[in-house]
Amino acid sequence: TMDKVKGTNNEAIGKAKQGIGEAVDSPKLQGEGALQEAKGHGQKAVGDAKAAAKDAANKAAEFANKKL
Repeated sequence: TMDKVKGTNNEAIGKAKQGIGEAVDSPKLQGEGALQEAKGHGQKAVGDAKAAAKDAANKAAEFANKKL
């Protein structure tokens, strides 16, 4: 899902910001990177939940169609 893609992107950018922040000794940039990485983790979790809900709905629909 798009949530997973956005989450992966934010994780990668966040890690990069943290690394750059460490390299240039910028606690602010390190903090921004950590926040962005955490945001990415959250987005991926939302994407996983949406995918699981969609799968469950599809299985329920298949089951209902078999019973008809």
